[in-house]
Amino acid sequence: MLIKIGELATRTGATVETIRYYEKERLLPEPARSQGNYRLYNEAHFERLQFILHCRTLDMTLDEVRTLLQYRDKPEENCSEVNVLLDEHIDAVETRMEELVQLKQHLLALRQKCASEALAESCGILHALADNSCHK
Repeated sequence: MLIKIGELATRTGATVETIRYYEKERLLPEPARSQGNYRLYNEAHFERLQFILHCRTLDMTLDEVRTLLQYRDKPEENCSEVNVLLDEHIDAVETRMEELVQLKQHLLALRQKCASEALAESCGILHALADNSCHK
């Protein structure tokens, strides 16, 4: 299988720009080129891009993806560091969830500051944003 970048994008759901970016970041190896200088991707590119995209849907950073790819490229290595990476990512997700709950509480408190339509000059939400009272 040798396909051009547009076909790879269509098959994976990625954009052409995303594929080029992953190449620039060296997450995807440089593809072969046709005589017309078109990028030509093979099955290995397709599988690697799917792996990267799946990691990204799990909100993994490019550095985390890079680390996972290093282990994927060396299947004989011990995967204990992969477990550590995932545990750290889970902790980060839990922290973010706590932050989002707190954010929601601040927004709900802010929403309570203006229960009805009023002139902007007397809007409780705008006043609370200006004096930071929604965080108190």
